Amino acid sequence: MTPVKSTFTEKQKPVVSPSAFLFFVLSCSLLTLAILLLDGCAKPKASDIDKKVITPTERKKAELLKKVDRKFENPEAHYQLGQLYQNEGRLVKAENEYNIALSFDPAHRNSQAAMVKVLLDSGNKPKSDLAADIYMNQVSAYAVESLKLAMAFQHQGLDDYALACYRQALNLAPNSAKINRQIGYYYLSKGNNERAEDYLIRSFQIDRNQPEVAGELGRLGVEIKIPRKKDQSPAALDKMIEKSDKQLSQ
Repeated sequence: MTPVKSTFTEKQKPVVSPSAFLFFVLSCSLLTLAILLLDGCAKPKASDIDKKVITPTERKKAELLKKVDRKFENPEAHYQLGQLYQNEGRLVKAENEYNIALSFDPAHRNSQAAMVKVLLDSGNKPKSDLAADIYMNQVSAYAVESLKLAMAFQHQGLDDYALACYRQALNLAPNSAKINRQIGYYYLSKGNNERAEDYLIRSFQIDRNQPEVAGELGRLGVEIKIPRKKDQSPAALDKMIEKSDKQLSQ
């Protein structure tokens, strides 16, 4: 019997030319490279991330820590560190920095006022009041130091203590143009123009060579005249007060 040939033929396997295969490989390589490049552009470098994370406060803190490392007995650096910690709500660390500052400089007025503030913020008002009384008594005989403590209290927003120290300074040196001027500026900052005008006029009457005071009085509507010749006596008085304070504190 003659065999019957099948009508079904086996499918032929496709044949890939070398050039087509090379083109495919190159296409895949280029696609992969493009994806990697796009991924690299989309992702910021680690150094860029670090630059964005470091805030001005953190940078300032790092600078202060370096200062403390170089010279630990630096009261101003410890005070400024304390201010940064206090602004962050880290009151225990802030208090510790103020204690260190005061251990190196017991008369560091900014640290004294900041200590009163941090104790108050911590909820310890009796201790805060006691500290304020101690610091104010320390300067009770010194006009310039009372003025410095008053300005430090003002900086911390402790108005009651600031006013008490301003009055203490004025009682010790009522004819100081500097003290009258600073009290006038204090009332200006509080929006009390009437009281500010009184003290600025008094300051200008004592020392008429104060263009900045004349300017403030002019803005308040007070007509003043600036003398042509400079009178040195009021400035000399303030210098004598400062010298007297230093001698008494020794």
